[in-house]
Amino acid sequence: MIRWRGRRGRSLGLRARLLLAFVLLSTLTTAGVAGGIYVQARNDILQRTQDASVRTLTDRLSAVYPLARGTPHRSQLQYIADVVTDQDSATVAMYKDLTSSSSVPREALPRALRQAVAEGDVAWQRVVRHGEPLLIIGTPLRIIHPDGAAWPSGIEVYSIRSLAPEQRSIDQLAATAWAIGGAAVALAIVLALLAARSVLRPARELGHAAQRLGAGDLRTRITVRGSDELSDVARTFNDTAAELERHVERLRALEADARRFAADVSHELRTPLAAMTAVTDVLDEEAVHLPAHTGQAARLVSRETHALSRLVDDLLEISRFDSGAAVLTLDEIDVSALVQATLRARGWTGRVDTDLPPTTARLDPRRVDVVVANLVGNALRHGEPPVSLRLRADAELITVEVRDHGPGVNPSVLPHIFDRFYKADAARTRSDGSGLGLAIARENARLHRSDTHRGDLTATNAPDGGAVFRLLLPRWTDRSDEEES
Repeated sequence: MIRWRGRRGRSLGLRARLLLAFVLLSTLTTAGVAGGIYVQARNDILQRTQDASVRTLTDRLSAVYPLARGTPHRSQLQYIADVVTDQDSATVAMYKDLTSSSSVPREALPRALRQAVAEGDVAWQRVVRHGEPLLIIGTPLRIIHPDGAAWPSGIEVYSIRSLAPEQRSIDQLAATAWAIGGAAVALAIVLALLAARSVLRPARELGHAAQRLGAGDLRTRITVRGSDELSDVARTFNDTAAELERHVERLRALEADARRFAADVSHELRTPLAAMTAVTDVLDEEAVHLPAHTGQAARLVSRETHALSRLVDDLLEISRFDSGAAVLTLDEIDVSALVQATLRARGWTGRVDTDLPPTTARLDPRRVDVVVANLVGNALRHGEPPVSLRLRADAELITVEVRDHGPGVNPSVLPHIFDRFYKADAARTRSDGSGLGLAIARENARLHRSDTHRGDLTATNAPDGGAVFRLLLPRWTDRSDEEES
């Protein structure tokens, strides 16, 4: 199969292919028809001229009969030439080496033509002399006896006629054919454009509809026109879009039910968990006075109860993000002081190298505290010292960077590290966390928005080893985010 390709090996578009095929077909058809008409008309013109010239020559030669027997003289040959000659032709009469006086030399006559005339035939031939087309007609003269018998006289008559008028007619015919062919090709291009437009309009509508569908507009449909193949494609697209909309709506409903269920369960668990946490705190304090096995069991219950309480709190926080109920409580603060307070409250001050220049920004202090605590805590638990924390700011953005010098994050884990319930090591115990910490941290970052920037949290590996987490926040978060999230 032929592949139509443009520059740099790219395939031509459907419009270009339709146009090219249309033009190529019309050009070949026009050239074939025009060429055939031209050749036929040219042959007809030349044949008519040739037949008329032969008849004229024959009619004029009838005036020289009867011929006298014997060897003709030059004067007789000249008489024959004068009788045949007119204003459109020149004539030469020849008998062996004797020739009538003429401007036509013997050498100008084609040898093949002379041979045919010498054999007793009436012959003609078209030649070009000095750029001018000529028709040369040759005929032998016979002596006719009164009883009807005839024998060769040895006299040959050649009439030379210019075909310049006919050539001009042929040239004009060719110019007309070219003009008609050009007009036909131009018309074919116009028709091709119209045809391509009519064919491509449904395809273009289908493409735009597919883009809208891909962008999430599941109510996208195409108007079906006619009953051709393109209309079948449009109907299939509409059926597919409708089925996709039904499936997505069902999945959305199931997802909403699941989120609502998780939120409801988490909310209902908060009260009994609070009571259980208080009880386990008492058990934890009394564990040192209990027998060994009983004390271990008490501490295990306390630890797992606190882990379950944190998981419930995380699920409630996630449900607020999903429902759009999470809001910011903004305040103009010194970010350096906020980060130092985060480290101090968790006893990490001496374990983290800090570079925290004074930086004022409008942020939600509680959410920034949660994000920084999560990043530093992960670096201390899963990385290796030294752990560094650096704060940088410009007129529009602030960046909080947390880095450790451990093995870093597995490259296969990086694309999923902010996914919910994702753990890099499936064998890690429940005490290592719920798998929601980084997901919540990124959502907290993305709540902060300004006219030109939106908060985000990224993870990479340093070239010389260690994981690097960067918290990017707009320096002056919009006040509107306090009501809209």
